[in-house]
Amino acid sequence: MKRSSGVRLCATAAVGALSLALITGCSGEGSGDSGNGTGGTDGKPAAKALSAAELTQRIIAKGEVPGFKVGSVQGGIPSKDKVKAEDSRCEPVIRALTGIAPGEPAAHTSRMATEDKKDPTDDATSLDDLADGKFEDALGKSMDLDVTVVTLASYDGDGAEAGLKSVSDAVKACAGGFSGVQDGEKGEFSKVTEEKSSGTGEESVAFTAVNDSGKEGAMPLHAEVVRHGNTLATYTTVNIGAMMSKKAYTVSAPVIKAQAAKLK
Repeated sequence: MKRSSGVRLCATAAVGALSLALITGCSGEGSGDSGNGTGGTDGKPAAKALSAAELTQRIIAKGEVPGFKVGSVQGGIPSKDKVKAEDSRCEPVIRALTGIAPGEPAAHTSRMATEDKKDPTDDATSLDDLADGKFEDALGKSMDLDVTVVTLASYDGDGAEAGLKSVSDAVKACAGGFSGVQDGEKGEFSKVTEEKSSGTGEESVAFTAVNDSGKEGAMPLHAEVVRHGNTLATYTTVNIGAMMSKKAYTVSAPVIKAQAAKLK
């Protein structure tokens, strides 16, 4: 009996709503594979945005990230107007955590990379096989996998620089924490901490936001935004098993490496 499968699936689906995943649980079926933003231009012809089709060719695809399964975003990426912060300065942070591209992109597309690990409960045929606390231990191990949403967005003019700056400014302004709302569900983040970024691209910002809303206690969520010319790559990673065991984790390095290689 695969008792862990439903919970594991829930954790994977929840990545479509990373910032409030610990509150809302599974967000339903769906795909947020690609889309177009409302976008605009500041009149600078030197930087012209890529189209959604061009971004789709440049985003990671199946078989391109060793150790990960790549596919559509389960649950989809929420619309920007559904994700708000009580302090508007913090909206770039909460939106990055939900896979929403910063600023006003002309086009965007998203994919999800799930770490491909063997489920420790797969060999169990009955509850007796996992008695005496073994099930709980196996469940935690089965959930100990990185799930990363990658969003590529392209901008006209200096939109990419402005979008990245908005996230960097928000990380600093909201270091003491903030309240957020997604589809009517509220979440509390006790702190936002800037982290060392991957060093890919021309400039980047990485951060951790700690969600204190659930009964499980402090739960960290990780994100990084990287600029490659006039394209921004936003990475958001959750690892439910690591959260449960209070084990440190970061944005998935193999995912960033594979995506950066496609943007060179």
